[in-house]
Amino acid sequence: MRRLPPLNSLRAYEAAARHLSFTKAADELHVTPGAISQQIRTLEEFIGVPVFKRQKRGLLLTDEAQASLPILRDGFDKLAAAASLLASSGTNSGQLTVSVAPSFASKWLVPRLDSFQTENPEVDVYVHADMSLVDFAADNVDVAIRYGAGQYDGMTTVKLMEERIIPVCAPGLVTGEPPLKDLADLAHHTLLHDGSSDQSEDAPTWAMWLRAAGAVDASGNPLDGTRGPRFNQSSLAIEAAVAGKGVTLTKYALALADLEAARLVIPFDVSTPTDFAYYLVYPPAKASLPHVKSFIDWVTAQAGVDADQA
Repeated sequence: MRRLPPLNSLRAYEAAARHLSFTKAADELHVTPGAISQQIRTLEEFIGVPVFKRQKRGLLLTDEAQASLPILRDGFDKLAAAASLLASSGTNSGQLTVSVAPSFASKWLVPRLDSFQTENPEVDVYVHADMSLVDFAADNVDVAIRYGAGQYDGMTTVKLMEERIIPVCAPGLVTGEPPLKDLADLAHHTLLHDGSSDQSEDAPTWAMWLRAAGAVDASGNPLDGTRGPRFNQSSLAIEAAVAGKGVTLTKYALALADLEAARLVIPFDVSTPTDFAYYLVYPPAKASLPHVKSFIDWVTAQAGVDADQA
């Protein structure tokens, strides 16, 4: 028999260690700070050593406690996955919660979801469009799709697709008056700016992009890359481009559906690679759930990658 500390003490410790605050841990677990303190004392008595360094300015974890935290969180994820398996009664049914950036959800994921629902009619998909960090256990999230560097400790990570930044506009702008044929023609068209919070550090602004491309007007003057309206969501900038309101710089994956449907075109054969990519992220234990495994297989197939590459 394994000799384990009381589960409530471990839960209190994990929450307090994550927040470095008994008060915030108490709010999360719906108990009093005194109850958290008592559970921590119980844990410390059980293992025979302290887990926190109590200082005037707050709490600090001991080195051993810091090292144990990722393992403990993985353990809770596995317990949650086991409970979900028990609740599913061996069926492939259940709600699937996917955390994803809003623009990627609206422009890439949602247009493809019909095929997943057709293949898995018993699964109810909840798309949680959010940019915040995910606590898979506390937030009841099954999988996340994130745009970043791919560093997600303790998680299974699958690269779905690399990314590049491209200019896009409605087809009518290319053949309209004045036509949009080369970089110099941008002087006569509105620049649409993507100011969304999910932009990576290496994503160029219009000013950066035009300067790097050496874009000048007919008189040889550098083009002004600061003019034009701004949007706080990539999808809004893309929709403005579809409506013929101007030209925007966007991620290729976000524009793909509109490019395939000929609602958008790429007026210049110029693109900028980025260091970031789209990743499917989930706790390893989640893959044991049948409906989660179905989604993993489906979304990686949509992206043209092998789910087993993780």
